[in-house]
Amino acid sequence: MRVAITGASGRIGQFVTAAAADGGHEVVGIMRGSIDASAKIEHIACDVTRYGELENALRGCDAVVHLAGIRGLGEHPGHVVHNSNVAGSYNVLCAAAELGIRRICMASSINAVAGGYNRRPRYRFFPLDEMHPTCNEDAYSLSKWLAEQQADSVARRHRHISVASLRFHMTVADRQAAMARADLLGGVLPRQLWGWSGYASVARACMLSLAADFRGHEVFLVVAPTTMMERPSLELREEYYPQVPVKGDLSGTRGFYDCSKAGRLLGWRHDETGSA
Repeated sequence: MRVAITGASGRIGQFVTAAAADGGHEVVGIMRGSIDASAKIEHIACDVTRYGELENALRGCDAVVHLAGIRGLGEHPGHVVHNSNVAGSYNVLCAAAELGIRRICMASSINAVAGGYNRRPRYRFFPLDEMHPTCNEDAYSLSKWLAEQQADSVARRHRHISVASLRFHMTVADRQAAMARADLLGGVLPRQLWGWSGYASVARACMLSLAADFRGHEVFLVVAPTTMMERPSLELREEYYPQVPVKGDLSGTRGFYDCSKAGRLLGWRHDETGSA
């Protein structure tokens, strides 16, 4: 397959680019700036918020992995984060559909439901799954939720396509790296349920989504099966969310996210060692 990857030079993009190339695919890296020549992929400079540029960059591709966008809040005003992310995702979906590209993978976020940017997330049950209602309240989280709604809309109109929205968590190399960041994150940790995602496992989920046997739009949680904490998960729940019912297994340090859908439909599982 000829696979276009927006944001190919980013932290996640580099892993997805390598996974696609290792899988024997022809890779087209779409990004605003330049790329290291040693990457040995085709590079197209493009701003995904400019529809004409993007449509030309995607011509001739069989699949697209959309990773470009602003990651979180802090470096840009909220309206910039929202408008850039929402325009970019809509352009990718529409351009791909119009060009007959049947396979689309979109980088979403656990924040599409709620997470670190909420004052206090209103969780309904643990572990969370893809059916949990959203309670987002910030520009970044809203932009990710709207991108998923866009995918629903485009998939209804273009029934030949498959769109996977992958809800990643904080991406790091492995659990040790996640645990090393715990002290830095401080009070944010309870809001984001002490979760993390490994780069290599995220990249593998992206590639599996391009080959999975489904049509339309599907949302998948792509999060590690354990927390970044040594404390038992049930103790954490009792301290921070005693009112939230537990409907699944939170024994030991098991995570607060149920990723079984990705296992069933994509054949994916997370590897905490840092390998794919």
